[in-house]
Amino acid sequence: MAVQGAQVVGRVAILLRLVGRKPEGTSLAGLVRESGLTRPTVHRLLMSLAAEGFLEHDSGTGKWVLGPEIFLLGSVAAARFPMEDIARPSLRRLATETGESAFFSIRRGNETVCVLREEGSFPVRSFVLHEGVRFPLGVASAGTAILAFLPAEEQEALLAEWAEHAGDFADGHPADVVRENLEQTRLAGYSVNPGLILEGSWGMGAAVFDQQGRPAWALSLTGIEPRFRPERQEYLGKLLLEEAHRMTARLQGTS
Repeated sequence: MAVQGAQVVGRVAILLRLVGRKPEGTSLAGLVRESGLTRPTVHRLLMSLAAEGFLEHDSGTGKWVLGPEIFLLGSVAAARFPMEDIARPSLRRLATETGESAFFSIRRGNETVCVLREEGSFPVRSFVLHEGVRFPLGVASAGTAILAFLPAEEQEALLAEWAEHAGDFADGHPADVVRENLEQTRLAGYSVNPGLILEGSWGMGAAVFDQQGRPAWALSLTGIEPRFRPERQEYLGKLLLEEAHRMTARLQGTS
C-alpha cells in the first residue's frame, strides 16, 4: 500500500510540473504524451487535483492550468526562500543595461528551473525561457553555467549518461558539443548558448554560488542572435559576472 501511495504522489508531482511549465496551460493529450501515463490515469488525477483547487480546466482553450491553491502554497513558500529580494535588483539592472530579457534560475536536482524574469526594452524577444520552464543541467545557458562549475566527478556522472539525462534535448546538444561549451564556460566565467534549443535564439549565463561555494543558481540573458554577436558577448558576459558576483557575495554574507 505504501508503494502504491508513493507512486500516486510521484504521478501527481509529474503532472503539476508539466502543467506549471507553460503559463497558457497544457492539454490533456499533451499531458498524456509528456507524462507517459495512460489517458484514464491522467484524467482521474487531473480531476482530483481540480477538486482540491490545485489545477483548473480552462473551458475556453481546453487546457489545464495551475489553480489558486498552488498560488497560496507558493506565497507561503516564498517567505522561506526570499531569493526574489536578492535576485530582482540584479535582473532589473541587467535588463535595463542590455535591453535583453533577464532571468534567474535555480538548480533542482539535475535540472534548472526558471523562477524569475525581467523583460528588457528591445522589442524583439526570444520566448524559449519563462517562469516554470525546466531544462536538464548542461542545456541552456543557465544549466551550462551551473554544470561547468560543479565538481568534475558530478559533471562526468551526467555526461557519461548524457542521452538519458538530456532526453529530448540530446539531439540538439551532442555530448562533445556540451563538453566544449563547459570548457569554454570555465575559461570565460560565463556560458553562451548559440541557439542550440531554438535556432536564432541565443542566451548567456553566469552561476551564483551558495555558502559552500557550489553553483546553486544562475543569472541569464536571452534574445535573438544578432544581439549576441561575438563583439557584444564580452560586454554582456562582464555584466552577468558582475551581478552574479554581487549576488554570491550577499548570499555568502561577504558584501
